[in-house]
Amino acid sequence: MKFLFFTDTHIRGTTPRNRKDNFYEALKNKFYEIGRLCRELDVDYILHGGDWFDRPDISPAIVRDFAVIVKDFGKPVYSVAGNHDVYGHNPDTIGRTMLGLLEGIGILHLIGSSEEIILEKDGMRVQLTGKPYNYEIDSDVFRDYYIVRKRKDVDYAINIVHGMLLNKPFYEGIRYTLVSDILETEADITLAGHYHSGFETRVSGSKYFINPGSLVRITNALSEIKRRPKVIFIKLEDAVEIKEIELESALPGEEVLDRLQLEASQDRNLKMHEFYQAINSAGEFKKIDLNSIIEEIASNQELSREVKEQAVKRIAAARESLSGGEEEI
Repeated sequence: MKFLFFTDTHIRGTTPRNRKDNFYEALKNKFYEIGRLCRELDVDYILHGGDWFDRPDISPAIVRDFAVIVKDFGKPVYSVAGNHDVYGHNPDTIGRTMLGLLEGIGILHLIGSSEEIILEKDGMRVQLTGKPYNYEIDSDVFRDYYIVRKRKDVDYAINIVHGMLLNKPFYEGIRYTLVSDILETEADITLAGHYHSGFETRVSGSKYFINPGSLVRITNALSEIKRRPKVIFIKLEDAVEIKEIELESALPGEEVLDRLQLEASQDRNLKMHEFYQAINSAGEFKKIDLNSIIEEIASNQELSREVKEQAVKRIAAARESLSGGEEEI
């Protein structure tokens, strides 16, 4: 059984400040190449790690263009929803988003949090699960999202998660989950999105932990200049075969990224981080994040999980009502 995995496509109709090219056309070319790879490699299924779109209410004209391309892949597509795909980090809003529309018309299948899919071919059975982004995904209950149990009647288990799964510790003030924290999972392959830089595939025993990084380069890190967008080819037979494929349509970073913009952003980020460390060391500052605020208030007041979820729902509703959509291309 063969799979092709990619993640964080952040489809949008405008070009980010730090790009020098036509972002929209560049992204379409990557999707066309993915379609060719699917045919050349004769894959059975396509997997996506979330953040299809850069925002949940993207222009219908843009959605139509990419829906046509994905439909032409000619293969079943399974995916989880990312934080950019929903309103207010609330996966319950998916039915009112453009990604929800794609699922509704049969372009792809969104894997639900409690869903367990069995894929079969030539006598092989693969258990496929997934966890969409949730405000708790990298909190103290991270095991609920990253740890899965493998059925006894399957050959392999794959789990797709849109969370901050990392190979090593990250910056202070940002929630994340380390691969070393979830080695007890019974998934043979854990596929992650969300962290755009990705990390080198880690193998622990017979288990694989993979994040190839975002298909697009829109973040303001200078390291993006050297990074080449790629997809992951997975072949399951008597053993697991993993192959990283860099996209030929993804031009070198120097040709598409504005180094001056990246350096300016990098400088701002450094100053903000120094400011955060200076004040945080004095015990007078905490990261200003709505979900973190909800967690702290709930903890201090001993509020239930239901109350926290209700707060997230109301934030999502407010963001949805304020959203104005994206301009047409």
